[in-house]
Amino acid sequence: MKKLALMLSVIVATISAPVFAEGSAEAGQTKAALCAACHGMDGNSLVAMFPKLAGQHAEYLKKQLHDFKTGGQTNGAKGRFDPTMAGFVAALTAQDIEDLSAYFAAQKSSQIAATDGSAAGMELYNSGDAERGITACLACHGPTGKGMGAAGFPSLADQYPDYIKSQLTKFRDATRHNDLNGMMRDISKKLTDADIDALTKYIASLK
Repeated sequence: MKKLALMLSVIVATISAPVFAEGSAEAGQTKAALCAACHGMDGNSLVAMFPKLAGQHAEYLKKQLHDFKTGGQTNGAKGRFDPTMAGFVAALTAQDIEDLSAYFAAQKSSQIAATDGSAAGMELYNSGDAERGITACLACHGPTGKGMGAAGFPSLADQYPDYIKSQLTKFRDATRHNDLNGMMRDISKKLTDADIDALTKYIASLK
């Protein structure tokens, strides 16, 4: 009898569990026209202040789009606020977000111009700074900056240096606060302007 009750409870739980829609890259390609002006039709923006979306992890893209919606709805009290993005994402449905994320994740990111990197940036990225309590960037973003999609850590590879620099600064100033468990804010508040500049140069050299 107990086994029967357990089986029934499992069946009921399975039936009542929410069904999450999967993203369609094909559908997302059509919807990406909304994003093309700033990010490019294939997610490779041509302006350094706008991030590349091509090849970014789908889970990360979904989180950012949902956070932008929340930021717009709460005027920045929650989520991630950007006045321009707030207007674009306001009408997106959950399925739109799934489709757009699937599409951009499936695109190939174009390479940025090669840089000489930075020895100081390499040290911070690969080893951190234990004395200042700075964790190595490599721990979350990987040795080549590809990140870890399943864990929610974005790819930094081929991203514009100007954009990376601006986001590190925003995390440091806590004007961006949608990072997982406050990890980026905790690290960035310990970075100097010279640290951020060095990290940006080194990340731009990753291939």
